[in-house]
This record gives sequence, C-alpha cells and structure tokens, in this order.
Amino acid sequence: MGKHEAATANPDLASIGSPTRAASKRAAPAARTFYVCGFWKRLLAAGVDLAVILPVSMLLCQVAGSLANLHLPASRVRGLDFWLDLLLASDPALVGALGLTLAIACIYTLIFHLSMGRTLGMRALKLRIIDVYGDEPSTPRAFARTAGYLLSVASLGLGFLWIAFDSEKRGLHDWLAGTYVVKAS
Repeated sequence: MGKHEAATANPDLASIGSPTRAASKRAAPAARTFYVCGFWKRLLAAGVDLAVILPVSMLLCQVAGSLANLHLPASRVRGLDFWLDLLLASDPALVGALGLTLAIACIYTLIFHLSMGRTLGMRALKLRIIDVYGDEPSTPRAFARTAGYLLSVASLGLGFLWIAFDSEKRGLHDWLAGTYVVKAS
C-alpha cells in the first residue's frame, strides 16, 4: 500500500500535516483543573451536616418514642456503660432511635447529592462532588455514594478514615461511587 492509499484509507493520517488539523488542536479548550479536598475540611463539612441532622433526628425520635410509648430506662448516671448496656441488650428505644437517625441521615445526603451535588456542609465550605469525568454525580452514583456511607459507618468509620491515607483523598464511598470531593470554583 502506497502513501496515498494509506492517507485515503485513514483520514486521520491524511490530515496530520495539514494546517487545519494543527489549528483545531490549538482551538481545543483546556482541560479543567480540580483540587481534591482533604480529610480535615471534609470532616468539618460533616460536622456542619451533623449540626443539621441531629436536631431534626432528636425531635423526630422524641415524637416517634411518644407515639410508640418507647422510652429509655431511668438511670441516675448515663455514662458510656449505660449506653453500651442498652445497645448490647438491644433496647427497643435506643435501636429505634439509631435506626431513625440513620434513615434521616441517608435521606438527607441522598436528596442533597441528587439536587445540588453536595450537602449543606459542603456548600458552606465551598466543596462539591464530581464524578470521574468532572460532572455532577448521576442518580446511580448518588445512590452508590449513600450506600457507601452506610458501609463506612458499618466499618466503624474506617471508610471515612480512609480519606486521610488515600493518595487521591477518596473514602470508601467515593471509590464505590466513582466520585471525588473537590474545591468548588
């Protein structure tokens, strides 16, 4: 096959030396640059989110406990031993409150991931979630990220601690969903 035949068989080869091809390369937009966010800033954003979730959760747990007539047992001292004993005994009031709080937290994160691509804590600290292509997370990615939060909680926080030691500053939930937390521009 001669030079002319190769050039006509593959249009990319034919335009390698052409000035229009070189001009189109210069006109291509520059790649966007993102700066991933580290552990401490994300922890602070999670603290802001908890400041929103916990009062709502406490109010709803109080209402649900009153409606179901479930209350914590009386005790003069409520130290760590008291709470561990209740948890190990599977006290219905404590288990119900923990389940309701977990459900509220999941709904909160899922709604904000779907609607804004970030939670209120992330918005306050000027962070946002992107997928591996630089776009806002899709609906399946938002669900996978929320499921990843549950796995991170189930591993006693190791999925969140992973962020501090990962070279890409991604936690278990980020790896499962294919997302990054970056500084918003």
